[in-house]
Amino acid sequence: MTDTRLAHNRVEVHDRDALAAASAILDACADARDMGEAVKAAVARNAQWRGQDCINLLAPEAPTSQGVRALLGAEIGTRAAEGHIGKVNRWFAGTRHIDELEALCVELLKRHFRCNYADHRMCASMIGNAVVYTALSQPGDVVMSAAQPVGGHSSNRLDGPAGVMGRKIVDIPIDPDELVVDVDTFRKIALAARPPLVALGLSMTLFPQPLAEMKAVIGEWGGRLFFDAAHQLGLIGGRQFQDPLKEGADIMTGSAGKTFAGPQSGIIVWDDPMITEKVTTAVFPIWAATHQVNRVAALALATAEAIAFGEMFMAQVVNNAQALARGLDARGLPMLGRHKGFTTTHQAIADVRDFGRGLECAQTLERANIIVNKNLIPSDTPRDWDFPGGLRMGTTEMTRYGMKEAEMDEIADLIVRIIVQRESPENVKNDALALRSGFRTLYYCFETGLPA
Repeated sequence: MTDTRLAHNRVEVHDRDALAAASAILDACADARDMGEAVKAAVARNAQWRGQDCINLLAPEAPTSQGVRALLGAEIGTRAAEGHIGKVNRWFAGTRHIDELEALCVELLKRHFRCNYADHRMCASMIGNAVVYTALSQPGDVVMSAAQPVGGHSSNRLDGPAGVMGRKIVDIPIDPDELVVDVDTFRKIALAARPPLVALGLSMTLFPQPLAEMKAVIGEWGGRLFFDAAHQLGLIGGRQFQDPLKEGADIMTGSAGKTFAGPQSGIIVWDDPMITEKVTTAVFPIWAATHQVNRVAALALATAEAIAFGEMFMAQVVNNAQALARGLDARGLPMLGRHKGFTTTHQAIADVRDFGRGLECAQTLERANIIVNKNLIPSDTPRDWDFPGGLRMGTTEMTRYGMKEAEMDEIADLIVRIIVQRESPENVKNDALALRSGFRTLYYCFETGLPA
């Protein structure tokens, strides 16, 4: 049966071995109940492996509090609520408590991000980006965005919503050493292209960007500046990064599942009433309908946590990222941004071209229960796409478990023993497990407050 399903003449994007293994597990089950137990067992294995045994340094991840996780399984998640808040706006009756919840979520977001408008209905930040392209540009328009090797993300490129929706992409020039927009070159390119929308979104983000200067350029023809804060959202809310809306951005999107440490969600915030109808209409009925009300509840609670603890949490996240980068660089692993203090965000970026490149290094570290991701760096070319020269590391998760600068220095030592000194990852694994075992309590939330 397995061979028939996975015949070699069948087009398959997913890994064939993984699918075949899953099919074999299901074939061995006595009935559908056993199949359900197999699903729950896979979830439990991940909870132990990734949630308890690993030093997780993935920049796009952060654990949610127990309260937030509980709301993701709440009864309200079985309810549908198409439309905008308010009984006249809903397609369904019986939504008065859902209206109450969603209004609380919107008002919490507005308070935390110090803005006039917020929308909570996107199930992912990439959908938020699609909303912005729908609301503030037209098919055939030129949109400027950053290329991937200098930190850009596919959601703002030809192979993401922008390109698929017919926008023409022109590169924002990023200085490969400073890792910020080259304003002089940007001015020349923008004056020639006259884009109605400039989308600045960076998944490799170490330093603030010159948003006021960029807005001054494109404002000459009424161009809009869109800041994609997928990675920086928690830092911005916690006052540990630049404030894009106050510095010239017309609209900002972000992911609640990264530094914000909430449920996987897309968030949009803005101040200008002139774009409100366009943006909210692009949300519904175009990009969101029944939008997972349990997720909205979890997002609202995560926002309340961020109001209470976000500033202290994000300050420690940045301190930890700087300590990690400093420790790695001092031990012989070159880090980007050294001359600028390495980072002002949750990220630290290593140049591992001399140590086997990003994919090999990430897979080797995984054998020692240290989780990072391969990452393109400015020196990479298109042929390096699958085997980039960098590693990206983030400190949000380990910070929420109470780690501070001293632990970051220990982690740096573990990484260097494997990557630079070529010690067997199996030899280092026990030390990684020992370090991780001392940090089991999740902080910066209402259940446990702040770490000692």
